[in-house]
Amino acid sequence: MKESDLMLRHPLAAYLRQERMPHIWCEGCGNGVLLNSFFEALDKLKLDLDKVVVVSGIGCIGRAAGYVNVDSFHTTHGRAIPFATGVKLANPELEVVVISGDGDLFAIGGNHFIHAARRNVDIKVICANNFNYGMTGGQYGPTTPLGSWTTTTPYGSIEHPFNLVHLAAASGAVYVARWTTLQVRKLTDSIKKALGKEGFSFVEVISPCPEIYDRYNKLGTAVEVMKWFKLISQTQHGCTPENAEISKRQIIIGEFVDIKKPSYGRLLREMTTRVKESFQEKKAK
Repeated sequence: MKESDLMLRHPLAAYLRQERMPHIWCEGCGNGVLLNSFFEALDKLKLDLDKVVVVSGIGCIGRAAGYVNVDSFHTTHGRAIPFATGVKLANPELEVVVISGDGDLFAIGGNHFIHAARRNVDIKVICANNFNYGMTGGQYGPTTPLGSWTTTTPYGSIEHPFNLVHLAAASGAVYVARWTTLQVRKLTDSIKKALGKEGFSFVEVISPCPEIYDRYNKLGTAVEVMKWFKLISQTQHGCTPENAEISKRQIIIGEFVDIKKPSYGRLLREMTTRVKESFQEKKAK
């Protein structure tokens, strides 16, 4: 490789399928920031990329599965978590990460999310929350803030949204955090910590959707949205997840849950060992 090529090479290029560039995301979309933070976390941990698997569902951020230079799967709508669960149980040595959106994970995929967290399946879930279904036309979703305008709520949403960190914590996740795409270093550190945990970890990333949600709600350009994030974000580590609300005046960010308990995979392997030993003892008699 020429010296000039080395100088132009991005330091995280090894984590990206460069033949898939340019990507399809809109200018100002937060998905690129999220993906960069994920790559930074992988780089800091020096994980073996042959043992990292990324699973995504349907949505704008779902295309991340095609951009990461690891084994990856772009699954059907709402089914990223059960697919990831199967991968992890089949090969516990793999680091399995779900990268998907708020609609995919918490609307059609909501039941899978709460039960994977309840079981403490050893997967990491990173959610890009842009408050709407950005890929399919900007319809409202389970996280759309009350009063917000979308293509299907022309008079403002009258449905109360999920508080994702509260839902994750109540369902049993061992690590729960929320950041916006403004807090890049904190987001990177949070993903890094999640990757180091045993059990179900959840990181919510509040992400701009400048072409649809932000436009409909007159939030301005992508730069103005980032300024808005800076103005209204309040870091409250250890805040009771129930109180970590999101509104037009305030976004509570930080790490809310960081506990330890055995994962589903560990308990399954221990049970399997006990059953085999018991069977062998009975067979020996």
